[in-house]
Amino acid sequence: MKYFLFLVCSLVFLACNKENTLETEISKITVDLDIERFDKLFAQTTESELPQLKQTYPFLFPKRITDSVWVEMLKDTLQQEILREVDSKFSDFDAVELEIRKFYQHLKYYDKVFKEPRLITVINNVDYRESIVVTDSIALIALDNYLGEDHYFYDFISVYLRKNFKPESISVNLAEAYAEKYTYQTSRKTLLDEMIYFGKLLYFKDVMLPFKSDAEKIGYTEEEINWAHTNEAQVWSYLVDGAFLFSTDNSLPARFITPAPFSKFYLEIDNESPGRIGQYIGWQIIKAYMRQNNEVDVFKMMQTSTQEIFDNTKYKPTK
Repeated sequence: MKYFLFLVCSLVFLACNKENTLETEISKITVDLDIERFDKLFAQTTESELPQLKQTYPFLFPKRITDSVWVEMLKDTLQQEILREVDSKFSDFDAVELEIRKFYQHLKYYDKVFKEPRLITVINNVDYRESIVVTDSIALIALDNYLGEDHYFYDFISVYLRKNFKPESISVNLAEAYAEKYTYQTSRKTLLDEMIYFGKLLYFKDVMLPFKSDAEKIGYTEEEINWAHTNEAQVWSYLVDGAFLFSTDNSLPARFITPAPFSKFYLEIDNESPGRIGQYIGWQIIKAYMRQNNEVDVFKMMQTSTQEIFDNTKYKPTK
């Protein structure tokens, strides 16, 4: 027994030492990152300076919108209020920038051909569904979606959504936007397809955001992530016994995948559960797959089909 405990402790020590060595290596990667505060520039722009701003950021000024519209926006009291609130919240951007930089360091380590984009902060009138947009050369972050869950701008938004409207979520959402670009899945017809898809996105965050907690990666509170850990086996049994995994019933994603205040088992435990529990289970399946298939890297996994992942994973959570 003593020998077994010694062996376990030795393996844990070696794993931690290896992880620390990797993170030290990643921390030395140079990231060319100059965050452009377009939100501030726009707030300070006068009508006469507008043409110069348009020339610098042509992709932010659709040609179908005339200059008169932009001039009116500069004068609009609501726009001015949003810009003031953003400026107040993000007068110090250092903590957010550090997390973004660390994310790009990890991405450059694992994707050797990745090139940093122009990273530009904007506002979008609290369109939280488009809070971050990334392309091959540009990343846009709408800061008015990250003012803190209790900000009065979000009074009309459900609590379960706005709980992640905070600066700490920016790097998490940025990583998810990139994960979506790297992920390819030919089919998303069954509940398992959806679970695996979101499990891929969450595992990508494991790799690229090791400095974030599991709760932060999935957007749960500590109580919610603890519930998911504790009830993982029971949730899995419910999905298997109910023959839900390979079902194409269109109601299942709304019950277990899409954002909601809780998951819908139609049992007394519903109100205790966090929403999106299917995403959480998909994440655990991907973790098991990656542990059991050491030759597969994160990017190959992101391209692997649901069936191949499921067939090559011995996932059975313990009670």
